[in-house]
Amino acid sequence: MSRVKIVGLVPLLFLVLLASIIWSVSTGALPIPFLKTVATLFGGGDEQTRMLIFKLRLPRVLVAAMVGAGLAVSGTILQAIFRNPLSAPDIVGINGGASVAAVAFLTLMKASVSIHWLPVAAFGGALTAAALIYILAYTRNSSPLRLILVGVGISSAASALTTFLLISGDSYRADQILNWLTGTVYGKSMEHAAALLPWIVIFIPLAWGMSRHLNVMLLGDTVAMGVGSAVERTRLVLLLIAVCLAASSVSVAGGIAFIGLMAPHIGRRLAGNQHAGLITVSALIGAILLVLADLAGRTLFAPKDLPAGIFTAALGAPFFFYLFFKNNGTSVK
Repeated sequence: MSRVKIVGLVPLLFLVLLASIIWSVSTGALPIPFLKTVATLFGGGDEQTRMLIFKLRLPRVLVAAMVGAGLAVSGTILQAIFRNPLSAPDIVGINGGASVAAVAFLTLMKASVSIHWLPVAAFGGALTAAALIYILAYTRNSSPLRLILVGVGISSAASALTTFLLISGDSYRADQILNWLTGTVYGKSMEHAAALLPWIVIFIPLAWGMSRHLNVMLLGDTVAMGVGSAVERTRLVLLLIAVCLAASSVSVAGGIAFIGLMAPHIGRRLAGNQHAGLITVSALIGAILLVLADLAGRTLFAPKDLPAGIFTAALGAPFFFYLFFKNNGTSVK
């Protein structure tokens, strides 16, 4: 896609995201008229409406948007560096590693330990999983399908460890953590949004700044080295960025599934394979998908508030099988 079309697409997706956020904030057990919502967001409105928006609804919507964007960009990076269309942080085991570490933090750490350390713990678990993936799956002339098989194995091991931690911990906290593992932004506050924000505003621009290297990665290691790219070092840096985005997202919202798989593919359809545009487009699509999934969880089965991860999984599972049979384990085109 031409740069002119990308420049037109990004503002359009941003407006869709903004409309989705306002729609989500205005919808609930106590609906707020659209224009009143907009006025309140810009400083107007009565005290009750401001409390409802800024204390209850807006924080979870902002967290959903940031988590969706982070997972989408993480998936975009993984699909490029492993040249595998089925790569995503939840599928290859990175989310699983982050979840194990996050659950261990929640069950074993003292209550006095700040919640701001949770992304750091999740990052350690995600980095461990990524290192195992790199060691076990990335060998010379390895099949792209090998990555998926290794990732499934790591995800299964992570799931077993998570279950063990849940059984070993307090039963009341186990119920909370099980809901979190499904993937939810329920009950998120501005404190959670503030904890996640630095990870998003640092690592998504870093990924965008390395878009040229991602383009070269798609050509294969031989060609990349031929044009002067330090392949191994670049791959490790990009993998680290993907891990940071996935781990910080999982630490706040739990096991949100398939955003990292779906958003890059939808973005590639709209923006092509050039990562300077693809990263931005995928981030916006991921944010839109999760904001709408959370809205569906809040409203479709009201008064029950279902985790957003249920809806992303319902969309993502058939999407995964479609990609698997379409590509038959081949690399990204």
